[in-house]
Amino acid sequence: MDSFASKQINGSMLTRNPLLDPEEFRREGYMVIDFLADYYRNVEKYPVRSQVEPGYLRERLPESAPSHPEPIDTILKDVMNDLVPGLTHWQSPNHFAYFPSSASIAGILGETLAAGFDVVGFNWMSSPAATELETIVMDWLGRMLTLPKSFMFSGNGGGVLLGTTCEALLTTIVAARDRLLERIGRENIGKLVVYGSDQTHCSFHKSAKIAGIHPKNIRKIKTTKSSAFGLRPDSLRSAVEADVEAGLLPLFLCATVGTTSTAAVDLLGPLCDVAKDYGIWVHVDAAYAGNACICPEFRRYIDGVEGVDAFSFNAHKWFFTTLDCCCLWVKDPGALVKALSTSPEYLSNRATDSKQVDYKDWQITLSRRFRALKLWLVLRSYGVENLRNFIRKHVKMAMRFEELVAEDQRFEIPVPRFFAMVCFRISPTAILKQLYSSCHQHCQKYVEEDSVNDMNRKLLDSINGEGHIYMTHAVVDGVFVIRFAVGASLTEMRHVMNAWKIVQEHAGELLGQTLCTCSKSTACEREAPVPYLSPLRLPLVNSSAVKTSEC
Repeated sequence: MDSFASKQINGSMLTRNPLLDPEEFRREGYMVIDFLADYYRNVEKYPVRSQVEPGYLRERLPESAPSHPEPIDTILKDVMNDLVPGLTHWQSPNHFAYFPSSASIAGILGETLAAGFDVVGFNWMSSPAATELETIVMDWLGRMLTLPKSFMFSGNGGGVLLGTTCEALLTTIVAARDRLLERIGRENIGKLVVYGSDQTHCSFHKSAKIAGIHPKNIRKIKTTKSSAFGLRPDSLRSAVEADVEAGLLPLFLCATVGTTSTAAVDLLGPLCDVAKDYGIWVHVDAAYAGNACICPEFRRYIDGVEGVDAFSFNAHKWFFTTLDCCCLWVKDPGALVKALSTSPEYLSNRATDSKQVDYKDWQITLSRRFRALKLWLVLRSYGVENLRNFIRKHVKMAMRFEELVAEDQRFEIPVPRFFAMVCFRISPTAILKQLYSSCHQHCQKYVEEDSVNDMNRKLLDSINGEGHIYMTHAVVDGVFVIRFAVGASLTEMRHVMNAWKIVQEHAGELLGQTLCTCSKSTACEREAPVPYLSPLRLPLVNSSAVKTSEC
């Protein structure tokens, strides 16, 4: 081996910088690329969800770092033997959990270029190309979404690439907070109230607390099935009016397009009408579904965006751009800059004085990564039409899965499908039917929602425990649903069909184990409660409180 490690071990003299020797970088870089290429070729063979137990890695690795260099081939062997078993394979075509984290060749290579340059583009002067490419890419994306000109740099707005939605929410809450407190006095921070629905992502609550909003002033407004779990404008108005009457100050609304639990959509136009009446800053969290809105047929889900103050989506979710890459647009960049800017003497320069964009003043941290490079590669490598077609393909797969669920009478779809995510469960009716058949008699039966939830929880645990596919869950209005989210870059229709086959097999086994708890030779003397009224269903059976007959 002629690696740096072997040279050191053999006592060879070094003539180049061992940390960035071009030829050694080339040799080891090829090895890493080959390793990843083999990984992607075989990723379908791995259990999607890691099967290891907590603490497994500490038992495999030494207690201390090595005193002497180790060659890259040895390290890569340990990656395969020790780390890969502990990975949940988000790029597996059988990953249907959470929301996707869709990688691509262009995204990975863009990340590699950015890591290789390793520039720290906190202001224009620190790397002009990093800043200017970001402004251009954000305008490109804004046009793809047909955002109003007020969000573009040419319209006095602008976009910035952050790490996550939590950062986008925190920066905009802080900007809204300072803009209001400047007018009413900072001593009134305890009166500020922020609003979201009970489906709003938990990062909203976290960001509000970091921004100094009192936890008691963070509203989670209830949603219902009648509005497909979207936030109703009348519910928002009622909450705001109650706070105003109590002497509080409405500050911020987080509206969601594509909620985490069910991908539900808050209707932006009517919500903005309410917010406008009270001077509330509106931020749209479209972390998942905003990606789909580059397709004209899905653009309607952000109708009304002209009335909001800020809009964000995560390109690392469904835009084939590696983590992390959150795209945030604001109408009033000055509000961000005023709240977040720092101007120490050691950063002063003529470009800043001439009002060039300094992205350090649009975000929480000073240092920042060259995220625009990977997004630029994705846009150029695939083009807008291909990106749209990738998303359409995933939606089509989800629609097919939805059809398969609907055709099987053992299952139900408790909430509408949005985009490429289907929520489903074993139905209470299927459980009742199995109970009847196991009794061999038509004795009185009922099913409580907790029992139905437990059954579906067991189904999901059984499927995920096997490792062939991976799904996650949500609880909506007390109902446990299994989420099937299509979006991994390598997923094809055959993976969806195979996933459905696995779901059916596990459901069949589980329902076959559902036996009547009554003795067939002893009368049931327990009181049968009034059947539980599921929040997502009609009454399961019609009866009053009576003693059940003998099985």
